[in-house]
Amino acid sequence: MNAIMTKFEIDAEKARETRDWDGLSEIDQALRDNRFTEYRVKKAWADPWSRRLTIGVSVVIAVGFSYLIGTSFGLW
Repeated sequence: MNAIMTKFEIDAEKARETRDWDGLSEIDQALRDNRFTEYRVKKAWADPWSRRLTIGVSVVIAVGFSYLIGTSFGLW
């Protein structure tokens, strides 16, 4: 049977097989519910270093934009 099937058909058939995510059931459920981004944001916010980095980058971006807005109005 493999002599008749092309490599593409074999790969497509393997991709359709169900995969068992041993130990990663929470991520598997998030992917199934199409909420992977929400899962990643919640995990990142729970990590103290990631939270500090997110807040720090947000502050730098806000300061940069406020500087640009201030210079466009001639405040400094």
